[in-house]
This record gives sequence, structure tokens and C-alpha cells, in this order.
Amino acid sequence: MPHATTPHAVRRLIVAAGASLAALGAFSAAPSAAHAVPSPALPPSPHGPDRSADGHHLGDHHLNVTVRDAGGDADGTYELDCHPSRGSHPDPAGACRALDRNTRWGSDAFAPVAGDAVCTMRYGGTATARVTGTWAGRPVDAAFDRSNGCEIDRWDRLVPFLPDASEGQGRGVNVLRR
Repeated sequence: MPHATTPHAVRRLIVAAGASLAALGAFSAAPSAAHAVPSPALPPSPHGPDRSADGHHLGDHHLNVTVRDAGGDADGTYELDCHPSRGSHPDPAGACRALDRNTRWGSDAFAPVAGDAVCTMRYGGTATARVTGTWAGRPVDAAFDRSNGCEIDRWDRLVPFLPDASEGQGRGVNVLRR
């Protein structure tokens, strides 16, 4: 004869299962310090302590940016060093602040939009930029455009490192007139 289950017994079973899953999740959410793996150290520079081949201190932030079709005098190729701010960029201090604001440990300030991102179908114009160099001790080779909402947001996060090509500036927007 089958065993009849009361609603009270089912409720206790569900509560017990939920508590077990919550306890299991708490233990696996963060690894303990005993299991932490230290990051490998960078190899020493062959050019002496704290120096690169060109004599700059290691960790210097040196970038080249080429901007096209942004309109006005924003187009061109600029050089930028940060910490301290200097170079041929029109606003070195502002550009370095924008880059610092977008630099976070473990993430790439110049990373492309994720392949699975859902982006609005906004078109921000024909402006493009290519950034090469070194930032936060890592090589950079990134391309920027304003082809959709995600790319526009990615560009706008780095203004004034990249020129302001927003609609409010009247540049880079195609308007259909009837």
C-alpha cells in the first residue's frame, strides 16, 4: 500500500532541501584563503630594475590613438603618456583621468564589446579610432567605432581620451530629411 504524504511533511522536505542548497552555496561561493593561488610574478626587466628598453620606468602608460571621421579638428594621430600626463593629445590630463576612471583590476579598459551583448540599433556615425601602446603594464591594440549602442557607450566612456562625437556635438550623425 503506498505511503500517503501529508502537506506538512512535504513542506518540511522542501525547507530542508532549500537549507541544504543554501549551505552548499555558501561554502562554494568563495574559495578559502588556503586554496588561493598567488599570481605569478613578472620576470625582471633585462634592462635593469624598474627600466624598459627605452629608459622609461616600467608601468608607464604610453598610448598612440588615431582618430578618423570624428569631424572638426578631432581627427589625427596623438601620443599620450600618463603619470605624469603629457603628449600631443589635445587634453592629456583629461585623457589620463578618463583612462584611470575606466581602469579596474582584472579588467581590460580597452576590451571589445562582448560577442553575446545585446545592443541597441543606434548609429553614432562614421568616427573610428585605433589605440595601440601599453596601459597598466599590458599591451593595447584596440579598435573603436560608433556602429551600435554598445560601441557608442564604449567610446563615450573614454571621452576625452577619444573625442566627443556625440549627437550633441553635431558630428558623426546621419540625419534623414524628407
